[in-house]
Amino acid sequence: MKVLHLISGGETGGSKNHLLSLLKNLKETEVLLGVFQEGKLAEEARKMGIPVIVYGQSSRYDFSVIGKIKQTIKGHQISIVHTHGPRANLFTYFVRRRTPFKWISTIHSDPSQDFIKGGMKGKVFTAINMMVIKKIDHFFAVSERFKQMLVGFGLSAEKITTVYNGISFDEQLECRRSREQFAIKEDDFVICMVARLHPIKGHTVVFDALKKVLETKQNVKLLLIGDGPERDNLEKEVKAKGLAKSVRFFGFQQDVHSYLCISDIKLLASYSESFPLVILEAARSHTPVISTDVGGVKDLISDSSLGWVVPIKNAEALAGAITEAINATNLAELGNNLYEKASRLYSIDQLAKSTEETYKKIKHTP
Repeated sequence: MKVLHLISGGETGGSKNHLLSLLKNLKETEVLLGVFQEGKLAEEARKMGIPVIVYGQSSRYDFSVIGKIKQTIKGHQISIVHTHGPRANLFTYFVRRRTPFKWISTIHSDPSQDFIKGGMKGKVFTAINMMVIKKIDHFFAVSERFKQMLVGFGLSAEKITTVYNGISFDEQLECRRSREQFAIKEDDFVICMVARLHPIKGHTVVFDALKKVLETKQNVKLLLIGDGPERDNLEKEVKAKGLAKSVRFFGFQQDVHSYLCISDIKLLASYSESFPLVILEAARSHTPVISTDVGGVKDLISDSSLGWVVPIKNAEALAGAITEAINATNLAELGNNLYEKASRLYSIDQLAKSTEETYKKIKHTP
């Protein structure tokens, strides 16, 4: 069975790591990765021995890739196209009109929020995106909550398989960073936020929460790992809110673990997620988590012995959780509890096995 995974190629965060982990661990499937542009995804895939085709899109609106994708499907005798993201979905929709194959998609974010802050153009693309997904044969939902969201869009529950994200908990990862290296004191309370610098990730709410926390707790540092279109605006916002001494921008980092291991807490403040892989990375490093109530987060952080879950866009609740974490005497215990549950239920092996079982089922569905 040959499966073409199709994705934009510009990803640097959770969806990139999710896909590479999955492709590396599929045992019974011959996979081919198709990307529209060169980037870290294609580069890392090649290093892992995954075959990659770069379609070389000259712009997001370069529709010449449709013919190239058709050639790939026919030339490699692809039986399933597995798409990731709205651009891959859109071009596969046009390819599908004349080329037979089964179409599966993992939707890594809320389709109705993919073009947030896009103005009128964003509204148009959102409408197209919502139309396209209704043409897909089958979906992977990475949480039960996300499955229900898709059902709410009018999709049949029978077309949706819940497959939880997974990572390898067997790797022996080293902590290659130190607090001293960044002039961070041992008694500072360090918060690590690993997220694309994009409006949907909630950085502005985090800054408001941090400002509240700093009114009573001065030795708090926020490490921002990730890059994106909002970097300039967020750096200006940090200065305007008087947070420059407490917030550090580190940009994209390949070795997220080394920042998690010098932190007291991992923070996720997104307005929308399916199942954030970075929470599993925090669990692997035994780092407790504060997260907004998005996607399948509560499937993992199901009670207070595993961390904190707060409402989205709520700076007051976020500040309260951070203050509780600062005052907590059992952070190490919370981190260990999170590791135990995540390593038991969210391994890469279960992700790969469930994915291949679904491939076989869909391939033979009329």
